[in-house]
Amino acid sequence: MTIPADSIKEYLEKVPEERRSAFKKLFETIAENLPEGFETGLSYGMIGWDVPLKTYPAGYHCTPGKPLPFMGMASQKNFIALYHMGIYANPELYDWFVAEYPKHSKRKLDMGKSCIRFKKPDEIPLELIAELAKKMSPENWVSMYKKMLNKEK
Repeated sequence: MTIPADSIKEYLEKVPEERRSAFKKLFETIAENLPEGFETGLSYGMIGWDVPLKTYPAGYHCTPGKPLPFMGMASQKNFIALYHMGIYANPELYDWFVAEYPKHSKRKLDMGKSCIRFKKPDEIPLELIAELAKKMSPENWVSMYKKMLNKEK
């Protein structure tokens, strides 16, 4: 489910009412806890936090000229999705998150490679998400991203 929007405010207003409050809390938690240097915007049909081109001029190799994506969140048909590229790229961060999740939620972790799905909006472990958001700076993410790109070549 894509929410067509021209601004973050508009996106937040269009999130289905039954999950809007939880979605806004998740957005605020991430925005308040990410290290300085990430930019918030709309990309790929969702709210995202990117490393701006002024910090990393090479940008995202899949879409040249676009900032390097780091985190995103979207209201999908049946859940709220949180995408964290650092979890996908860093096995230690992934292991930490998987180990910490049961300490913060009674729900089973529903997760793909970089996507964490929350089917019960009022049960999002916001304290854990705040900790996760703090764990990687733009510089850390760019360094990790460059290493991954070099491995592919």
